[in-house]
This record gives sequence, C-alpha cells and structure tokens, in this order.
Amino acid sequence: MLTGIDEVDWASLRHAYGSAEDVPGLLRGLASTDPAEREVALDGMYGAVHHQGDVYDATIACVPFLFALAGSEEVPDRGGLVELLVSIGGEGEDQEAGGGAEASRGAEASTGAGRGMSRSGSLRGPCASAHAAVRAGGEVFVRLIGDGDAGVRRAAPAALVRFLDEPARVLGLLRERFVVERDDRVLLALAESLGFFVRRHPGHAAGALDLLTAQSSPPYGPGLRLAALGQLAHCAPDRLPSDLVSVAVGLLKERSRLRPAGHDESGPPETDTLVGRLRRLRPSDEEGSQLLRTLHTALGGRVDERIALLRGQLTSPDPADRCNAVWMSTGLFREWRADYSEPVAVIGAQLGAEEDRLREAAVYVLTDLFELAAPAADDLAALVASRPDLWVRRWERGAPTLGDPLKALARSGDPRAVAVLAEVLAGPVVPDDLGHVIVHLGPAAAPVAPALRRGLGSVDPGCPEKYGRAVPLLAALTALGDGQAVPEVLRVLRGALEASGPGNSLVGSSIRAVDAFGPAAREAIPVLRGLLDSEHAAAAAGALWSVEGDASAVLPVLLRESAADDPRRRGPAAEGLARLGPSARTALPALLRTTGSGQVWERVSAGCAVCRIGGEVEPVEPVLRSAWAENPHTRGTIAECLAAMGTSASPLRDLAEAELTAPRRHTARPGGHGSHGSHDIPNDEELVRWCREVVSEGG
Repeated sequence: MLTGIDEVDWASLRHAYGSAEDVPGLLRGLASTDPAEREVALDGMYGAVHHQGDVYDATIACVPFLFALAGSEEVPDRGGLVELLVSIGGEGEDQEAGGGAEASRGAEASTGAGRGMSRSGSLRGPCASAHAAVRAGGEVFVRLIGDGDAGVRRAAPAALVRFLDEPARVLGLLRERFVVERDDRVLLALAESLGFFVRRHPGHAAGALDLLTAQSSPPYGPGLRLAALGQLAHCAPDRLPSDLVSVAVGLLKERSRLRPAGHDESGPPETDTLVGRLRRLRPSDEEGSQLLRTLHTALGGRVDERIALLRGQLTSPDPADRCNAVWMSTGLFREWRADYSEPVAVIGAQLGAEEDRLREAAVYVLTDLFELAAPAADDLAALVASRPDLWVRRWERGAPTLGDPLKALARSGDPRAVAVLAEVLAGPVVPDDLGHVIVHLGPAAAPVAPALRRGLGSVDPGCPEKYGRAVPLLAALTALGDGQAVPEVLRVLRGALEASGPGNSLVGSSIRAVDAFGPAAREAIPVLRGLLDSEHAAAAAGALWSVEGDASAVLPVLLRESAADDPRRRGPAAEGLARLGPSARTALPALLRTTGSGQVWERVSAGCAVCRIGGEVEPVEPVLRSAWAENPHTRGTIAECLAAMGTSASPLRDLAEAELTAPRRHTARPGGHGSHGSHDIPNDEELVRWCREVVSEGG
C-alpha cells in the first residue's frame, strides 16, 4: 500500500523541523498493528508534517500515501487518516468556500486556518497544491463513505462535501447514507456535513435543508435531532421550532437517559503525545459537548435563549451534561454583555458535586469571572472553608500558587477571603501570586497588611530568585495604599538598585508603591530624586509629585522624558504630565506633536494628557476617536480620561453611548475568544463602568 515510498527523495523535502527524511517512518507507523505506535506516528504527522496546520512540500508528498493507507481495510484507525487528509486539503479552504463554523475534524491542526489565502481570498502556494492533491482523490471518499469501519464513515462525509465538486451527486450520496446508516455517531457526522453542504453550495441548499428539517423531528433519536437543530440554527433559523430551547433541553435529557450508565467514549490508548494530550482534555461526553456547542455558536448574540439553554443543561441529572454546560458557558461570558447572575449561581451550585471533573470545571470558570462570580460566592466560600488542602497549589516545577477556589473567592471581591488569605500568609508556604489576588479585595484586605509587610521584609532584594515573590507583595501593598510599609518598600528599592541597577524589575514595582503611599512616603524623597536621571525617571517623577506635590521639581524631568527618542520613555512621561494637570501647560505643544505618532498607544497617552492638562477634548478629538476605533484595547484608557473630564468630555460622549449599546465585549472575537485571556471580562466590565460615568456626567 506504500508502493513507491522509497522512490521519493524525502531528504530534499522539508517539514516544520527541517529535512523530511523521517517521514517514511511516520507513514509506516500509521499502518502499524501496535496502537501506541500508530498514535506516535499520527502525533508526528501533526507535529511536524502538518505542524499547526501548515503545509510543506513534504506534506503534499504524503497525500498519495495517506490515501493508500486510508483506503486499505488492513489498516486500523483509518478515520484519523481521513481527518488528516481533510485538514491538509482544507487548510484555508473554508474561507475560500465562504463556509462558516464547519472546521476540519483534525482539530490539532486548526490553529493554522487561513494562512494559505491570498488577498483575493483564493488559495495559493503549498495550500493550493495540497488542496488540489486531496481533491484529486475525491473519488476515494465516495467509497469510504460506505466503509465497514464506522470511524472512517464518520470522517468521510466532511471530506466528500469538501473535495467532490459535484453537488447533486454529493447530496444524493448523503441522502442514501441516511437511509442505510445505523451508527448514531455516523448519523451525527452526516447531519454536520449537510450543514456544511448548505453553506458551501447555497444553490443546492433546498434538498439538504429538507433533510435536516426532517431529521430534527420524530421519529429520529434525540442526538440526531439535536445535531439537525444545530445545523438549522446556522443555516436556516426560520426552520427552527418556536420553542427551540425547551425542545433542545428535552432532547438533551432524553439523550442522557438513553446513554448507558458509566458510558465513556472509547478511543486509542493514552500516550504521551500531542494528540494523546488533546484527547485527554476533551470532555467525557465529547459528542454531547459538540452537539450543544454547535447550537450555542449558532445562537450567537441571542443571549437570553443561550442563558435559558445553559440553565437547562446545568439542571440536567447527568453530571456530564452539567460539566459540558459549565465549559461552554465561558464562550458566552467572554463574548457577550448581559446579566449572568442566574447561570453563575447555578455554576456555583456545581461546586458541591461529588464528581471531581465537574467541580474543577466550575472552579476554573468562576476564577476568570472576577466580580461576575459574586452570585457563586456562598458556594465558593463553603468549598474554601471545607477544603483547606485547596488553599495553596503546589507544582512539580515552579513556585506554589494560590488555589483556584480561594483565588476565585478573592477575585470576586468577597471579604470572606481575607481571613483565609491571612492564614495562608502566616503559613510556611506563601504563594507567589497571592499579592496579585489581594488587590481585588480593595480596602477590605487591610487586615492582611501587617502580614504583607512582614512578607516583604523577609525578601532579599539581592537574590534574583526572590523577585517573583516581592512583586505581588508590592502590588498588594500598592493597592492598599499602606503607608506603614514605606520602610520595607524602601529597603527593597535600595537593595534592588544596588543589586542590579535601575533595570531591575523590582524598581518599577517599588516606585509604584511609593507613588500610592503619597505624602506618607516623604522619607523616600532622596531615593526618588536620585532616580530622576535614570530610565525610571518618569515613574520616579510621578511618585515625587504624589509625595511632594511640587510641580517645579518634576516638570523639567517629564518634559525631558517626553522628548526622548525611546517611545517607552515618552509614554510614561505623558502619563506623568497628565497628572500635573494645568501645572504642565508648557508641555502642551510637545504633546500635541506626539499625537501624530505612528504608535496608537503613544497617541492615546499624549491625547489624554492634553485633555487633562488643557481641560478640553476638542484639540485631540480626532486622535482619540480614531484610536478608539483602531484598537479596542485603548478604550478603557480613553474612557477613564473622559470620565475625569466631566462635562468637558461632551465631544466624545457619543463613543461611550455607543459602547453601552454594544452587546459584544470590546475585545471579544466571535466564539467567545478574547485577546488577552483571563482579564478580558474584568477589563470590559471596567470599560462599561467608565462609559456609564461619562454618559451620566452629560446627563
């Protein structure tokens, strides 16, 4: 079946890690009788030959051999090979076809989607060659759709729709399979492929939609009906039942009742490979997760319906259904703005579940909600109180961190976390991230200030290994504005300067702490003055202004820094000048020139400084308006500036008004993916608060 493999000059071909001379071994491994060897070989294909979805000349050379393997009944696990072929041939092809949510089943390769597209939207280069190579074998998929291996039959429909350019024939083949197919998972794959067929061939959609509509009703089973509803929601929402949510929840519960007790999806043996690790991360009921995720994705911004759907999932008697619901709630929370009190409270109720997987999923989701986790605070507090073993998480490598239940409780702002955090601080192991968590408790965390000071006092600033511990402690003391910590902070600051010079990471954190202490930190004045000629000049000048309030001492420094060649110095200088307000009027001409910078953040810093110094928005209105549209991450900074301007912010108040009517979070991408991870939600909530203040000022 691998005839001709040794005639290929593999050494002259390339994959992600260089020469492809190891590829023949991988291809032979895919045909091994040893399941572990097959798994390792498949991992190698995704890890090197099709690395992160990329296509190389070696990838294209593999296609004929992959077809030979996939078509040979002697080879086990051929479904995975069909998936690999679909991923190789479909790289970037979904965009070319205008195909929405349908993606390659080779999830391990999906991160590279779209790289092979030209500006015109057509495939180019190696991706075009790979697509053509797989398409040339399209007839193979016609045979495989009726293969004796159910795994092959599950993978083949997606390939058939993608690579056989005969829509009428493809639809006929799919229709025939629905009549004879008895495997439930294959039926689900057929329904999914019908949805992709509608998006790919809109001119032939009517017949496919009729099939999906029929499958969404009795006498078909609950799983297939859910799959059909999900595809209709994507392609033809007008064909959905008016009571979609109640129908979907009922089908979910019926499907769960029909699942055998203790059912878990079987698969290849666990191996320490990329494919194996990804498999272990999948939900215990991956099929159910996919069915409901498809429906959630299709509903998009219909938030009320999605919340109702989550409620139904979270109240299912099946723990697997509830676990799936918890995980998919993150996409909703991260992408859309709404009142999530009810679903968050129900997620909190899962913390008392006996199933570790369900409880851990709930904790993970709540940890990233910050203040939005408040409706679950009682359940979090109960878990924290009953499980001291979860207060600190120790890792095989790296420093210990705060346990997620306690972290989630503190991030929610619940004062019940304070006593536990104080106990942790008094213990033998102090998590490195504890200080970063305490900041979310605000003034309520004041009782732990003495322990924070003692912790900082034990840090040796001359030991680089201790920097990681000192920084979060400094952050916590900064948030508390604990002026009594001045001696400890100055000790760390002086020691850091002596140990590594002004570039030491502790210097900036220490200066920010002094800045927050204000007049209580007068003993820091000599040290701050000594830093006015360093790379920390702007930060030191800002702290000196906070402590002394003498503009004449810091204005020349900030003016000098604002004219520096390094934009990393100009930005902090602009922020420092903004704090001086009208006292920095002499800086206005230079700041106005900086608003023409090619860097959006530098324009924003200078523009906000002009507003705060001059008391008017008009001179920089175009600058801030364009930055708001160009980079959503600037909106929080701009909105905070506008809120400080009061009624003078009126020229840009429309931005805040529009933001408050936008249903999607400002940094979210479709599908619930943000761009900065766990802080997307709190950052967006803060932006909304600033915008409300701006609008209310214009009342």
